[in-house]
Amino acid sequence: MPANIGRVFFSKSVALPFFTFRLFRHGYAHSPIPWREIEVGGVRGLLIGHYEQDDLPEVVVYYLHGGGFSMGSAYFYLEPLLALLTLMQPHWRNPVIFALDYDLVPDKCYPVQLSQAKAGYEYVLSNLVNGEGESVVVAGDSAGATLILSLLLYLAAEPNNEDRKPGFATLISPWVSLVSENNRDTPSDFLNAASLHLYGSQYARKKQYLSDPLVSPGSCRYLDWWARAAPCHGFYITFGGEEVLGPETRELISKLKKAKVKVVVNEEPGLIHAWAIARLFLEESDEERTKGMRQLAAAIAGVHFIESPTDSAESGATAVELPKLYIKEEMEAYVKETAKAITAPTVT
Repeated sequence: MPANIGRVFFSKSVALPFFTFRLFRHGYAHSPIPWREIEVGGVRGLLIGHYEQDDLPEVVVYYLHGGGFSMGSAYFYLEPLLALLTLMQPHWRNPVIFALDYDLVPDKCYPVQLSQAKAGYEYVLSNLVNGEGESVVVAGDSAGATLILSLLLYLAAEPNNEDRKPGFATLISPWVSLVSENNRDTPSDFLNAASLHLYGSQYARKKQYLSDPLVSPGSCRYLDWWARAAPCHGFYITFGGEEVLGPETRELISKLKKAKVKVVVNEEPGLIHAWAIARLFLEESDEERTKGMRQLAAAIAGVHFIESPTDSAESGATAVELPKLYIKEEMEAYVKETAKAITAPTVT
């Protein structure tokens, strides 16, 4: 789908009426789970679930949507995220999801989206979990998963980051390397490598940034950096066996395992990019529609009943000095300015 068409189709103005239509079609006059728009201190998104300031959630999923950085919105993901939250509810008394809306290319390019992802994470830490990073599950699909990986690498480069690390990460069809010879067309996938490379280059803004791990996480070859970046309980990664992005996803999994990071992998044979999201709209039976979300909910629930993985300091990864990060100062200044205005959301 061309970016200019996708940008309209996946936007709030189209996605929200489409969501409302699907609710009516299934017999609901309104959403069975409350959600509200959040816009505070430069952070925009949807807070989904039963949230009260005096009753903080036990677990928060911080979700970043896909769309090649050029299209997509949190509103288009309302149905999958409501399904995920419903499947999580038997495991926790009051789980919530915060889905970030970040600026799109070409309006804004790197480092703005990463800065907004960082500010959104700060919002979750400060307002939803009382600073307890282990109560946060960071999640995303496609380009959203790219931003999650970039965020984790960024946090790892900060001093004294252990208390701020999320508890777990779930990635759906991550776009690991924005431009790579390993991103190759397949007979089944709806994506094509040429379009991906175009979108990735537009997001990066400058060619040299495509080799920066904060822009294209697959370029990070330092096992020690990955060990420090890993959430407390590791990763759950799901992707389709016929994905254009499959080879780079497998390479990321290999790096994480070499860094002694706990990673649970679900490669679905014969399936395509972002299958867990697409099936919710395309399949007919509830079992098939919710398969991906059920697997995600099970992975998130399971992580709270296992011991923490081996501490990264004992991982055996080779210690290296972190490389200089491109325009990190510019990004930090943006985040610092944005964070000044972040306050708790008003509950109505």
